[in-house]
Amino acid sequence: MATTQPLTLSSPPTNVTESKRPRLTSVDVFRGLMVAGMILVDNPGSDDLAYSPIKHAQWNGWTPADFIFPSFVFLVGVSMAFSFPARMDRGESRSRIFQHVIWRTLILIAVGLFVNGMPFVGIDWHAYRIYGVTQRIALCYLAAAVLLLWSNWRVQLLVLISCLVGYWAIMRFVPVPGLGIPGRDIPFMDPERNIVAWLDRKLLMGRLYNTVRDPEGLISTIPAIGTVLSGVLTGHWLRSKTDSRTKVLWMVCVGIAGLAAGLLWNRWFPINKNLWTSSFVLLTGGFALAFLGLLHWVLDVKGTRAWTMPALVFGMNAIAGFIADSIVYGPGYGFTTRGPNGASMNWHEAAQAWLVSFGLAPANASLVYSIAAVLFCWALLWLLWRKRIFIKI
Repeated sequence: MATTQPLTLSSPPTNVTESKRPRLTSVDVFRGLMVAGMILVDNPGSDDLAYSPIKHAQWNGWTPADFIFPSFVFLVGVSMAFSFPARMDRGESRSRIFQHVIWRTLILIAVGLFVNGMPFVGIDWHAYRIYGVTQRIALCYLAAAVLLLWSNWRVQLLVLISCLVGYWAIMRFVPVPGLGIPGRDIPFMDPERNIVAWLDRKLLMGRLYNTVRDPEGLISTIPAIGTVLSGVLTGHWLRSKTDSRTKVLWMVCVGIAGLAAGLLWNRWFPINKNLWTSSFVLLTGGFALAFLGLLHWVLDVKGTRAWTMPALVFGMNAIAGFIADSIVYGPGYGFTTRGPNGASMNWHEAAQAWLVSFGLAPANASLVYSIAAVLFCWALLWLLWRKRIFIKI
């Protein structure tokens, strides 16, 4: 389905004249930068030899790549805080909006399942992965929608805090069946012997990303809801009548405080993207808040937008960006060809080998492949941009 209205991952496109509130370029640019980062990280020429900043941390700790997904979730909340009130101002009822929320949730889950199967060549349906990135976004969106429609910011803040503290308590004190209490009978946050991985194995054994655990598991969606609520609260703040300078100052200061709090909590509850730990929520949420504040000042307040078009191509067609990423990622791992030595290998491995054969260092060859993937996806979305086609659900 195509439309001439802009897309957001989290809320229906808003017509400026109807909402009487301009669209925030900063949100679209931030989202676009994260789409580009997602494609860059998802498509290395070599999984092992890529530069470390564009590889995810294997377990505890973090890299710049680990900020991309939570930034998406954060921006979902920001956009919801603008779109839902705008729709109610146009006369839509809460129940009507929630019906659309259910529909959008199902579509996002369907998109995630589709992406998981790319390129659908030689796929083992018995090992088909159910969890995924857009599936998590869908569940967080659904939970936040209920709170946004039927509660105020104080309740939303309380739920955010409860998600972070409650998740820590679950991870720290709930016994893992057959294994014992974390920190006493088994190591705290052991990669395979934790309650998140245990439940995912019980529910979907054989269909998990890492065989015995999944980075988008069921219980770890709880703190991810905290991430989307941090975006919702940010959206409330941006919609307030406070002057722009004060808005930005508080966003940057609270963002820095979030970063510091995440690093501090890391001592007792390690920063971990795979488990989406509460310290990870504070760290990445703090970054997203501060960065959005700076973008808001430069783009929306000062109006400096000359360089924004490349990012907006991605940011205003983010669903198309996810699909374009899968077009590169799926065949890159699913199809085989001949490398420079004549051996059969995956497309991305062959590309890496050919680039190295031309004299590039392995890490540079991997980066060239990643950048080429970003440019290829950008070209696809630019064709849509040129025709003013923005895909929405």
